[in-house]
Amino acid sequence: MTLYQPFLDRAIAILKDRLDLSPYPIPEGFERKVEMTGKGKRQQEVITTSVAYSTPKLRQIRAAHVQGGNSLQVLNFVIFPRLNYDLPFFGGDLVTLPGGHLIAIDMQPLFRDDLAYQAKYTEPILPMFRKHQEHLSWAGDFPEEAKPFFSPAFLWTRPAATEIVETRVLSAFCDYLEAYLDFVNQAKPILDSTERDRILQAQLRYVNYRAEKDPARGMFTRFYGEEWTEEYIHGFLFDLSRKLPEFV
Repeated sequence: MTLYQPFLDRAIAILKDRLDLSPYPIPEGFERKVEMTGKGKRQQEVITTSVAYSTPKLRQIRAAHVQGGNSLQVLNFVIFPRLNYDLPFFGGDLVTLPGGHLIAIDMQPLFRDDLAYQAKYTEPILPMFRKHQEHLSWAGDFPEEAKPFFSPAFLWTRPAATEIVETRVLSAFCDYLEAYLDFVNQAKPILDSTERDRILQAQLRYVNYRAEKDPARGMFTRFYGEEWTEEYIHGFLFDLSRKLPEFV
């Protein structure tokens, strides 16, 4: 079972159709990692693969895809804009564990409480959000400390059936990605140095929070060990702090 492979395939097809993609370097040892877990009849191969691109406006487009049988399927798909654009992040966390499915899709804002920013990047997509939320009900509360990093158009849901993931969630994921790329197409570079520093600080807050609170840390550590996991998180998944000298 590869529940989220169609999501990744569709995302890459959309990106290739709409953007001029360049390869983004994936550190050695992270493109593909395989480990056997469990014992006897419960033994299962867990495969983690990574893909990454960049464009003139987007610093890093990357995906981490974990395939470990029916009870472990994960796709973490994030787009990080370059530091001279005020674009939000695109975030898709698609998780299937023994307890069920957990879906989080959003255009995560740089400035959650800035009304002008919301008017520019959230209000245009609220009709799309409401359309999908009719079929993908709210999953319930999430940590208070995480709320500044999500928009009012945050699609947060726990589908009961795999069929819903394969249809409704896939449709929402693609709609959000297409809408995000519309914003990318319209985006103009920010020239004001004060505003660019504000963007940098917002990006660092987001990346540092995501790296510190990555919910996959325990899973990766169990499968691949602490050293590999920490390097994967800081050296690839959320690498802005490491890459900063290249961009400032």
